[in-house]
Amino acid sequence: MSHTLGIRQAQKQKTRQALLDAALQLLEEQSLSSLGLREVTRAVGVAPTAFYRHFRDTADLGVALVEEALGSLHAMIGEALAESGDGVRIDRTVALISDLVRTSPAHVRFIARERHGGVQPVREAIGEQLRRFADEVAAAFADEPESAGWSEADLRMLASAYVDHMVMTASNFLEAGPEGEEQVSSVARRQLRLVSLGRRHWLD
Repeated sequence: MSHTLGIRQAQKQKTRQALLDAALQLLEEQSLSSLGLREVTRAVGVAPTAFYRHFRDTADLGVALVEEALGSLHAMIGEALAESGDGVRIDRTVALISDLVRTSPAHVRFIARERHGGVQPVREAIGEQLRRFADEVAAAFADEPESAGWSEADLRMLASAYVDHMVMTASNFLEAGPEGEEQVSSVARRQLRLVSLGRRHWLD
């Protein structure tokens, strides 16, 4: 019995992932608000009713795509923040964004488009993920000597600036393509170094 249940669960997960993959491919050329669930199920080759075994609606599917795109980045961002020295941390962060765009361009494009899109639950899910990133950056900065005397509000402002810069840099990598990758990387590193220098003199 447990073996049969395991097979069914694996098949269910496989279908769910196929729906996510198909939706992501369809979203390369349209927004989530215009995506129909029948388009998605047709691409996977399942009946429309099968969609509801995995998602309540296309907004719920979009929220799952947000988690798929951003959820795994928290650990990697944490590793970058743990680096000692601004230069190493900056290089690691920019490389992380570059690798993400290179390996998962469709996910990055989806986030960039839907961050200010027309589907509220998806906008809120993206906003929540970005707030979590800002919380993690602020917590890492709070433990550093450079943050002595900083207010919680100012630390949060600084962290949000870093997160906004990461999102902007990802969009720049997308637009530039492989041939412009080095230029985008160079500018992003210099911008972060400028912010880092400003941080050291914020309380002057």
